Amino acid sequence: MLRPEISSASPSAPAVSPSSGETRSPQGPRYNFRLQETPQRRPSGQVASASTPPGTSGAAGDRSSSSSLPCPAPGSRPAQGSYFGNKRAYAENTVASNFTFGASSSSARDTNYPQTLKTPLSTGNPQRSSYKSWTPQMGYSASSSSVISAHCPSVIVAVVEGRGLARGEIGMASIDLKNPQIILSQFADNTTYAKVITKLKILSPLEIIMSNTACAVGNSTKLFTLITENFKNVNFTTIQRKYFNETKGLEYIEQLCIAEFSTVLMEVQSKYYCLAAVAALLKYVEFIQNSVYAPKSLKICFQGSEQTAMIDSSSAQNLELLINNQDCRNNHTLFGVLNYTKTPGGSRRLRSNILEPLIDVETINMRLDCVQELLQDEELFFGLQSVISRFLDTEQLLSVLVQIPKQDTIAMKNCNTPLLRAYYGSLEDKRFGIILEKIKTVINDDARYMKGCLNMRTQKCYAVRSNINEFLDIARRTYTEIVDDIAGMISQLGEKYSLPLRTSFSSARGFFIQMTTDCLALPNDQLPSEFIKISKVKNSYSFTSADLIKMNERCQESLREIYHMTYMIVCKLLSEIYEHIHCLYKLSDTVSMLDMLLSFAHACTLSDYVRPEFTDTLAIKQGWHPILEKISAEKPIANNTYITEGSNFLIITGPNMSGKSTYLKQIALCQIMAQIGSYVPAEYSSFRIAKQIFTRLSTDDDIETNSSTFMKEMKEIAYILHNANDKSLILIDELGRGTNTEEGIGICYAVCEYLLSLKAFTLFATHFLELCHIDALYLNVENMHFEVQHVKNTSRNKEAILYTYKLSKGLTEEKNYGLKAAEVSSLPPSIVLDAKEITTQITRQILQNQRSTPEMERQRAVYHLATRLVQTARNSQLDPDSLRIYLSNLKKKYKEDFPKTEQVPGKTEE
Repeated sequence: MLRPEISSASPSAPAVSPSSGETRSPQGPRYNFRLQETPQRRPSGQVASASTPPGTSGAAGDRSSSSSLPCPAPGSRPAQGSYFGNKRAYAENTVASNFTFGASSSSARDTNYPQTLKTPLSTGNPQRSSYKSWTPQMGYSASSSSVISAHCPSVIVAVVEGRGLARGEIGMASIDLKNPQIILSQFADNTTYAKVITKLKILSPLEIIMSNTACAVGNSTKLFTLITENFKNVNFTTIQRKYFNETKGLEYIEQLCIAEFSTVLMEVQSKYYCLAAVAALLKYVEFIQNSVYAPKSLKICFQGSEQTAMIDSSSAQNLELLINNQDCRNNHTLFGVLNYTKTPGGSRRLRSNILEPLIDVETINMRLDCVQELLQDEELFFGLQSVISRFLDTEQLLSVLVQIPKQDTIAMKNCNTPLLRAYYGSLEDKRFGIILEKIKTVINDDARYMKGCLNMRTQKCYAVRSNINEFLDIARRTYTEIVDDIAGMISQLGEKYSLPLRTSFSSARGFFIQMTTDCLALPNDQLPSEFIKISKVKNSYSFTSADLIKMNERCQESLREIYHMTYMIVCKLLSEIYEHIHCLYKLSDTVSMLDMLLSFAHACTLSDYVRPEFTDTLAIKQGWHPILEKISAEKPIANNTYITEGSNFLIITGPNMSGKSTYLKQIALCQIMAQIGSYVPAEYSSFRIAKQIFTRLSTDDDIETNSSTFMKEMKEIAYILHNANDKSLILIDELGRGTNTEEGIGICYAVCEYLLSLKAFTLFATHFLELCHIDALYLNVENMHFEVQHVKNTSRNKEAILYTYKLSKGLTEEKNYGLKAAEVSSLPPSIVLDAKEITTQITRQILQNQRSTPEMERQRAVYHLATRLVQTARNSQLDPDSLRIYLSNLKKKYKEDFPKTEQVPGKTEE
């Protein structure tokens, strides 16, 4: 929790706007549970929080440092364009005129942020000296939709890299301004910095903080260059290297971490770079928000890079995990298929899980058990959906707790799944009752968000119960009397001039008078001279009077007093709740996880998904593409997939548009769905955990990086070759088609041989049929193809291709299908005929004696038998009798295959 710094100045004292220099009335403090701007006036030199004891270290103690946080005198006006001039103008625009949950300021919306920013913390970086800006205070409206609030950037990330021998060791720390949780990471990365870029893509930051030494003129680091290239629309801020201090970072964690999460200290004590990153991050957030976090109020956790599978940003885009490549506005993505969440937290968790699937089989199976129980128990499923749909978001839980009937959570009492029982146990925490009781003693039961600025003003005025503060009660009575006087005065004016006047209100004008002249003729077509600031829209007049303006000013002053006293009462309430805040973090995690699991179960009810198993084999029986199913009227054609360590390289051939690319994407999507704990679209499925998923699918060039189609292919395949390992899933679609045929075949052959040295599961779609003969040299290669049928087109008296989208074993029997496609088009027949003759001649020259020998076929049969036996030994759950029968059949089939292998050469020679 951020603890606001309380000013000792009177709430009614005038304030000076540094941006305009005009004297104006200040506004009451902003009602915000998370981030609070400091009131405009404070005594000279008062920098630290009034509640911060002398000598305190860490987040609070550092605020007295004159080198890091200079503060101008209250009466002085900063120089034009200075950081503090801009910041104070921003503060005045955002402080609580509307007393809302952090309504955004116009100045924050209208500012054109430079890409790289500089703060007073970042002196010594001359090339950035003209850039001065800030991170806007992240507010959120209670009326905002879950979709908007779930995906609006609100994360600040600090990144630091080791120097010298430690180069490549990365420390990262991030904080979500909407959800006060700090995530620490430290890992070793290679020269491509793939892990850093992937993690930043997943965090989708609002701002990235780096050391000023990382981007010095003419000497910027490769990491800084890569990050700025990949995140062109993100604000960058550089601060001095000295603020990346691991000792200060450890002090911050000790001071701010909630006791229940304090085990993180043991994890990060020796991880100097993530400690340095969190020190700079908290120092920057503390400075930029002009607030400090309350002690023991933050959830801090450490996440290494080895706990989840890595999907690079290119693969995420190719597979359309979050964004549709054709139309970014529609939801024809994997996220769209699975997203039936009811809360922003559930939506965020689903998004992060899709981008970072789990690799721990036990955790995945626990999720699958939950989904299975939700599918089997309708009462539990609909009961949980009803309860969870009432949660708005983490930052509103304090108010939402008042609105949710406690008995609704009993739906989970009789759950069988250990994970659901654990969630039920966490919801029985006694601290919820304590927090609820404290809230009820201070906040009115009927306090809630309402549409309309006047309704919302009334709710804020009377949010706190009466008899809590007698001065507040007096101020509210005064406010009510003024409002009544305004209504009475307008009524009297209507009687005086015999006009149908009515009282209206707007946030900009306050109370004003409106009148509609439908059937009314004004004397001389003019309003009485007492009325001023007249505006007319069609037949409706809006105006005010001098007396009404004065009464509005009295009303505003009364409101400021009410808001200030209400704010102090709420701050006191929050300080009493801080010690119990851990249960709210647990509640947030529980709600978001249950929401995601319910979303998985919901998706299952709309289609025939099946629960996946986890073995060392990728086996999918009649699987189909989940996104294609959602957008097509008919169910997609289903296909089988079988990949083992003994046959871990599939070469897929087939004509254009036969379904190769769709099939590759289908395999990757099913793998991701299984690893996040969802059921998958198939009749049966078994998966090997993939620690990395790589794809090379798109064929677009890239103007921004001056990359042709072929150069982009080479960059993507180089990334795969540098990072792939034995536990990777690799999908490559038509590599090498951006250059001539001979070079394309050579590149593909070399890439295949390299990938064959790994135990990674690889699916390689190609039009180079010469590549299929690599199975004669490598026994773990399998050839597959998509079948097509030839039908007679009676109208044009030509043969047409009918796509079946069915995958079968072996090479494709289709030859020259590109020529057939050209023949169907409007190319002249003479050109097609010449092309056929030239192709035949070239084919004869290229194809050599690549057919398998009987000995090779025999070795293949033995190899496949051995891999089947190894697989059976690892994964079989058959009883002894069934296993004996299975092995007997396997032996019989092996013996039957030998005569066939001896006949193969004879058949091929014929």
